[in-house]
Amino acid sequence: MRTHHTGPEYLVQTAAMARRFYLEGKSKMEIAEEFGISRFKVARTLETALRDGLIRLEIRLPAELDADLSDALRTRFGLRHAIVIDSRQEVPDDTVEATRRLGAVAADLLAEIVTENDVLGLVWGPEIEALGLGLTTLARCTVVQLCGVTPLRPVNKTAVEAVRRAATISRGVVHPIYAPLLLPDATAARMLREQPGVVDAIRHFSRLTKAVVTVGGWGPGLSTVFDALSDAEREEYRSRGVCAEVAGHLLDAEGRIIVPELTERVIAISFDELRKVPEVILLADGIERAVAASAAVKTGLFNGVVTDARVAESLL
Repeated sequence: MRTHHTGPEYLVQTAAMARRFYLEGKSKMEIAEEFGISRFKVARTLETALRDGLIRLEIRLPAELDADLSDALRTRFGLRHAIVIDSRQEVPDDTVEATRRLGAVAADLLAEIVTENDVLGLVWGPEIEALGLGLTTLARCTVVQLCGVTPLRPVNKTAVEAVRRAATISRGVVHPIYAPLLLPDATAARMLREQPGVVDAIRHFSRLTKAVVTVGGWGPGLSTVFDALSDAEREEYRSRGVCAEVAGHLLDAEGRIIVPELTERVIAISFDELRKVPEVILLADGIERAVAASAAVKTGLFNGVVTDARVAESLL
């Protein structure tokens, strides 16, 4: 014998309540008034329907996004933005495609969170190049380059182009840095910071409202600073505990800046300046950067992370 909980009127009424609540956004009080019952009965009916399977809630995301890891990362580190790409099915050596996907997702995030009159800062790096190529829409904002570029690659094909593309798409003002990231010594860096074009960009560091920063690992092809140094310098800094590079600044595993004499040689935003930016997002891809990503997160600079599943699992 069927109970009243499986009768046709109950089923139809429950379906109608579920439609009002889950699809139309009506409150339980509004539903109660419509059906002439108490708000508590509406709540019990919906809870029972969920328990018995009459109502099934499905959360569907694009296959490339890992909702569980994203939420775990957000909760663990108290992040405002946490997006994890499901990279576990990727070909391990296809780093170009992995970087492209990370950049595309980061571009979509910026399109979602950047608002008119924001001042957006972008560092240099392959992920930022990919982000620039992935941008198709962006609110009108000012775009500022946050560091120089490595002399190992053409200036007009790297971060400067990514920064200009972001500004073009947003129809905003751009402040690029046509200068190297790393100078031979502190004196040369100090002189370059006084050049008009560089001064103009640096002046906007204090006005940033959002910034996107990448992290480099301490190995070949993983950090622009590592690649620009001599073998002797690389090994010396490794022996002093360097495992990561963020905006030209070298970090140990605990996220502390070390090798301050090298920091004086870079044209880049400082950590003190980054700490004053309301939203700073870290881009980190590839398991080979997992240790570096951990060091970067420990700096406390970031309230947003876009990364892949392997790095996220390592961080967690």
